[in-house]
Amino acid sequence: MRLLQWTLILWLAGCLASCGLPVPLLERVKAEGVLRVATFNNPTTVFEGPEGLTGFEHDLARMFARRLGVRVEFVMAGSFGEILPLVRERKVHFAAAGLAVTPERQKLVKFGPSYQKITQQVVFRMGEGSKPPKKVEDLIGKTLEVTANTSHEEALKRLKVQHPTLDWNAYKELEPEDLLELVNQKLIDYTITDSNHFAVARRYYPSLAMAFDLTQPEDLAWAFPHSNDDSLYNEMLLFFHNIRSDGRLDQLLERYYGYVERLNFVDLVTFKRHYLERLPRYKELFYCAENKTGTDWRLLAAVSYQESHWDPDAVSPTGVEGLMMLTRGTANDLGVEKRNDPEESILGGSVYLSQLRDIAPEEITEPDRTWFALAGYNVGFGHVEDARDLAARQEEDPNKWAVVKNYLPLLSKEAWFKQTRHGYARGKEPVNYVDNIRGYYDLIIRFDEEEKAEKPKATILEISTPLAL
Repeated sequence: MRLLQWTLILWLAGCLASCGLPVPLLERVKAEGVLRVATFNNPTTVFEGPEGLTGFEHDLARMFARRLGVRVEFVMAGSFGEILPLVRERKVHFAAAGLAVTPERQKLVKFGPSYQKITQQVVFRMGEGSKPPKKVEDLIGKTLEVTANTSHEEALKRLKVQHPTLDWNAYKELEPEDLLELVNQKLIDYTITDSNHFAVARRYYPSLAMAFDLTQPEDLAWAFPHSNDDSLYNEMLLFFHNIRSDGRLDQLLERYYGYVERLNFVDLVTFKRHYLERLPRYKELFYCAENKTGTDWRLLAAVSYQESHWDPDAVSPTGVEGLMMLTRGTANDLGVEKRNDPEESILGGSVYLSQLRDIAPEEITEPDRTWFALAGYNVGFGHVEDARDLAARQEEDPNKWAVVKNYLPLLSKEAWFKQTRHGYARGKEPVNYVDNIRGYYDLIIRFDEEEKAEKPKATILEISTPLAL
């Protein structure tokens, strides 16, 4: 069927060419089989995860490419300022890079529909004697640095009209993540970053805080070149209409942002201390558990931290104990004789998590499958199934964690749990439980990779021939 489709496309292209008519860009993309997308290495766009490239923009662009029946090729810009030139010079089909829609940029490119709203935020470091700025005037006379050619610099230029003495430094070679590090090290007073970026990054910089919003909410959107051929652009409009209507956009937003603000300052500081002082004692045991069960040792470590803070002697009021907080019944089923023995507990907990992942219905795919298994680890998979049933009765997708996490809390309300097989449950707890583990998992990945090597800089792919857009 696919071969026939491409044959028809190529035949149509040949007919149009023979008639002297230009082939629509959409048909050329399908015929070539490649969608070229400019982006940038960033926690909110595209980055290297445990299993390869991932990120919000990565997944969104791949969804669009699948709709077209082509593969996506990401062109990684070496700096933020290189993204729009790639679009304007037609070296890519469009940019998916968390771009804010601004009046200045709209003159250069054509934006698609908004898929997320953010604000620009002034960030400072908390500490003794530090007084957070509350308004633009408080930035005057301080060391304020931003990345050049960004919406942050555009906003400052607009504000300078009203505040002529406002000054800042803009650097092409420094990215928002670099500037957050400088603020964290007290080398500069303030920087500006987007709210979605800061929500992710603050987990790694617990001493940083948002002072105030510099702008009103701004739309994020994909950027296309201005062109008389809107065939690809119009297909993109239909794509966004569909994923907004069927809930896939909300599910993607939940995957990358639905849990990032769960951990507060104390949580983050305590976690970093325990990561350095406690985790090294048990790393080898987590490695062994990964080898035996196939579950990422860092996820197992995150579960263990949520359960016991890596304390092998931890005991809860309900009688669960050990690094993985196994109940007596579960331990007996798994053959765990001493729940407070680190080796037995870690292997037992990892086997139990694998069992929960295996019993999840086949139609649940990753990463949702893991989130459902974690919820079952906390509250029992029967209650998870009850929440899935409630979602299905409301004609929502019971196979998406972003949906079911809204139904789990209803299990504590009589009007709802009376409709279920397993009855009452403290349904909010597994939601918080999963959110916390996802946060700890991200932190462990980050710290582990920092220990191995410095994060490599993204490089721009050399494309000498412009695309005929």
